[in-house]
Amino acid sequence: MSFFKRKKKPENNRCGWFGDYKDWSELVALSGGYESDIILNKTRNSLLKIKNGEAVYERDSVLFNEKIYPYSVISALLYAAINCNNRLNVIDFGGSLGSTYYQVRDFIPSGLEVHWSVVEQKDYVNCGKTMFEDDFLKFHPTIANSMSNKKADILLLSGVVQYLEKPHEFLDELKKFDFKYILIDRTAFICDNNPDRLTLQIVPPEIYEAKYPSWFFNEKNFLKHFDNYEIKTEFASYVVSEQQINIDNSVQGYDKGFFLVRKP
Repeated sequence: MSFFKRKKKPENNRCGWFGDYKDWSELVALSGGYESDIILNKTRNSLLKIKNGEAVYERDSVLFNEKIYPYSVISALLYAAINCNNRLNVIDFGGSLGSTYYQVRDFIPSGLEVHWSVVEQKDYVNCGKTMFEDDFLKFHPTIANSMSNKKADILLLSGVVQYLEKPHEFLDELKKFDFKYILIDRTAFICDNNPDRLTLQIVPPEIYEAKYPSWFFNEKNFLKHFDNYEIKTEFASYVVSEQQINIDNSVQGYDKGFFLVRKP
């Protein structure tokens, strides 16, 4: 007997978000999950071109000819830096091989002291340390490991929480780190105050062949994890196509972000 249900079985040639699943582990078995050398290799190759000045902009492993800046994220980072004596100590959880760092570094003033720590899966950390790490960009396997190396002022969660098996447990665990700032970006929510929904995301084949589980959260319940923070601002995803998201071919979700400041 299956422990989950879905509204419709997606066809092999379709991409996007599908279904309403009830069991993460069976969905991983169906999709293969995120731990794929294909994804890592594509991301590595793209970001090496960014690092070496052979391309200008990468997002989700895809190269673009023109840079699109996440101005809401940049503004929040600079706000935090100014209030931390012109120092910016960032933990970028799920930050791939430094995608956001390379995206925003154009706006980091030369007088600002920057330390950017990416927390990622083991293979990404190994790759990052070998090919991308420098005096400013570091890679760590856990938040605790990164914090023991250098205490961060701000935690960045960009397009990552919806890909965790137990996102609410993760958000609860963040409380023990007592970050001064939390910056949430490109996070998926469900429309009409509906309950959390677990879907199957099928990546367009021109990017890479992959399927994986993807959550859409009830926004009000999501924000309950941050009752000791003030919402300084909230903002739509800078990726226009994510501002309304189709699930089973109708608009039922959206990506947005929040800049949270710890209450006194």
